[in-house]
Amino acid sequence: MTGFLALEDGTVFRGESVAAEGFAFGEAVFTTAMTGYQEVVTDPSYAEQLVCFTAPMIGNYGVADVRTESKRPHARAVLMREARGPAWTDWLHERGIVALSGLDTRSLVLKLREAGSMRAAAISGDASLDEVQRAIDEQPPMAGRALVHDVSTPEAYVYSDNGRARVAVVDYGCKRSILRRLAGAGAAVTVFPHDVSADELSQFDGVMLTNGPGDPEPLVDEVAALCELLGRVPVLGICLGHQLLGLATGHETYKLRFGHRGANHPVLERATGKVLVTSQNHGFAVAPSDEKEATHVSLYDGTVEGFDFPELRARSVQFHPEAGPGPHDAWPIIDEWIEELSSVAA
Repeated sequence: MTGFLALEDGTVFRGESVAAEGFAFGEAVFTTAMTGYQEVVTDPSYAEQLVCFTAPMIGNYGVADVRTESKRPHARAVLMREARGPAWTDWLHERGIVALSGLDTRSLVLKLREAGSMRAAAISGDASLDEVQRAIDEQPPMAGRALVHDVSTPEAYVYSDNGRARVAVVDYGCKRSILRRLAGAGAAVTVFPHDVSADELSQFDGVMLTNGPGDPEPLVDEVAALCELLGRVPVLGICLGHQLLGLATGHETYKLRFGHRGANHPVLERATGKVLVTSQNHGFAVAPSDEKEATHVSLYDGTVEGFDFPELRARSVQFHPEAGPGPHDAWPIIDEWIEELSSVAA
């Protein structure tokens, strides 16, 4: 079956439908990760997005339950130069995901780099371009959208009940690999909804603020709860959690032109001069800062990639230290944090 991708500026890319029939609306973005396609599609941070893979072949090594980052796919559509299957395309079809193969992904990525991520529609089958364009124009832009309510757990649950440090995880769109890394480092992990109170979190040895989708600025209540929590218990933020910590401490966030998505992003650790190759997935960022608390910066655009507030016992990173998928340069961050918590708890 034929299919096409329509962008809000009227550009159309045609291809072949290889999964579910229908249509999907969202923000067209791209990731440069060479592997981890199943992890990408099930990452809650990709909610309301149509994901284009820059790697030329997607689906080469099949699928496996262990590689899913959440209970269901969150990307609205998958855009590929060449889909390999049938395991991958069958997996997408069974989950109702629109997927297009045969697209000129190189031209699409160049378009998004120049014009920025934009509203779009992925269509499986035939449809009127005029009607599709009108529907795209009616979609809300990503800036200003608060999406964590749609992906957060509705109620608290225990992920692991044995450990040398008790960690509360605030789920803004948490990936399973983060929970696995915490438990593997020796933490007893309890996961809470995004609107959990500071008082409840303060009963733990440490609090992790997770990744998640959407714009951090509308999350006023979440920032207020974090302000109330800071200084009472150690905090580690990842991705959206990093941005919320920035907002809670007076820094600014803004929407990136086309985001940071991939597994090869270089980040400078200012104190040591060491460069980490990191896994990233975010469309918003903390504005560049020369303040001493800004411990890490992106070597692409200078945006803040890490914070450390010793007086508040809070730190964060914009990248994903759990590396699901991605390089392992930042793996020690979670291990070292749990080691610190356990030494205090003991």
